[in-house]
Amino acid sequence: MYGPLAETIRTQRLVLEPLAVHHADEMDAVLDDPRLHRYIGGEPLSTDELRAHYAHLVAGPAPFHQECWLNWIVRRYRDGQAIGYVRATVTPAAPGFAVAPASTGSTVTPGPARLFASVAWVIGTPYQGFGFATEAARALLGWLRDSGVHDIVATVHPDNRPSAAVAAKLGLHRTGETTPDDEDVWRLPRTPP
Repeated sequence: MYGPLAETIRTQRLVLEPLAVHHADEMDAVLDDPRLHRYIGGEPLSTDELRAHYAHLVAGPAPFHQECWLNWIVRRYRDGQAIGYVRATVTPAAPGFAVAPASTGSTVTPGPARLFASVAWVIGTPYQGFGFATEAARALLGWLRDSGVHDIVATVHPDNRPSAAVAAKLGLHRTGETTPDDEDVWRLPRTPP
């Protein structure tokens, strides 16, 4: 596997639990609202389809892909209720370069590779409007930065104002770029490694 390994993340109101196949049984009800899929695409999966999808995610990408799939189920701390998920796909970014002192005779040497993450957050319809997406995504971004990921982006459907509001609260900025699916690319200001 490439990149960091998911671990449990706790916030004041939430627990982000690394994804397991058995989570499909409880997440089926959380993700079973067609309104939720208006901006994230697709349609609600059956429990068996969701279980197969989770098995694929837990297995991860083929080793030659040089990427890591990190997925968490978001739970309310007070009652353990699953309310959504967050995820990050971590890949190597273009390596940085450091300029060596002129006395060494060399002008450019390879610097450390940086890690890049594309992140997403989805909170079930009945649990929206309580700040859970912002809290969960903020915890995810903090964990990623603590794990050495310094380049972070999210893509948001241009009509998904609540998700755009979450991105802005997290400190991400709309870049003016769009994905092939016409989603807006939001970027967290880069931090030094």
